[in-house]
Order: sequence, then structure tokens, then C-alpha cells
Amino acid sequence: MKRMDTERQGKLKKRRAAPLATPTDLGAEATRELSGVLNGILADVFALYLKTKNFHWHMSGPHFRDYHVLLDEQGVEIFAMTDVIAERVRKIGGPTIKSIGHIARLQRILDNDADYVQPLDMLAELREDNKTLASHLREAHDICDTHRDIATASLIENWIDEAERRTWFLFEASRNSDGTGH
Repeated sequence: MKRMDTERQGKLKKRRAAPLATPTDLGAEATRELSGVLNGILADVFALYLKTKNFHWHMSGPHFRDYHVLLDEQGVEIFAMTDVIAERVRKIGGPTIKSIGHIARLQRILDNDADYVQPLDMLAELREDNKTLASHLREAHDICDTHRDIATASLIENWIDEAERRTWFLFEASRNSDGTGH
């Protein structure tokens, strides 16, 4: 009896000491590739979220309220992606982003630390960033297809639609009275 308890304790201790490992039917290469691409997307989403909020906080001009509200709504939508992406990485057995520094190393969406940005320039920059995010999401979808990761692909399809919607709204909000874009 005592021997069995000792063995059981040893196994439990061994399990607790094991690195994070989530069981998955995806192979090691699939987990590595999918985690890598999703962590890149996660870094881009955090960068886009912060830039959207930065522009939201620093909006000015005659269309202040409309733009301020638009960017606030878009920020909420973008931030909502972060937990879903990170949890997906963990579900497939990968490690995820751990710090602001980690985000900075992986992000492809560029920061904007300017003291002042014209409102229409803010909208144009965010429009291009959302288009870039959609492009990166399509690339990630291709990797999902390669590894038959249908669940991640399904999430990505919704995020592409959301990024395209944000792009559209930013484009329409910045059109000139003659119908041309900014």
C-alpha cells in the first residue's frame, strides 16, 4: 500500500514538473508552424489595438466625435481577438507571447509615436494596417490548410471579415466630398 502511494506521488510530481504540454492530434511541426504564425498575428493585433487606441485618444478636429467613437468601437473588436488567438495557440500545444518585448520582436504592424497626426492620416494609416493584418491572416490560413487545422482556419476567416469591415469603415470615413479617398 505504501509503495503504491509512493509511486503515485512520484508520477504526480513528475506530471507537475513537466513543461506545458497540451495533447493534440497535430504533429510537432504543425504545432510549431501554427504557433509561430499565430504568435505573429497576436503581436500584430496587440500593435494594431494600441495604435487604434492611441489615435482614439489623440483624435481632434471637426469630426472628432464620429472618429473617436469609430476608433473606440474598432479597438474593442481588435482587443477581443487577443485572448482567442492566445488560447488557440495553447489549445494546439504551443507557447504564446509572454511580454511587451516579445510583442515588439514579432510585430509587423508599425508603431506611430508621433506627437501629432492629422485625423485623416490616422484613418488612412489604420486602414492600411488593417489591410496588412488581413493579408497576414490569409497567409496564416494557408498554413492552417497545410496542416488541416480547420478550427484555427475558421477563426481566421472571421477575423479576415472583421479586418475588411474595419478597412471599409476607415475608407468611407475618410473619403472626400467628391467621393475620392484620402
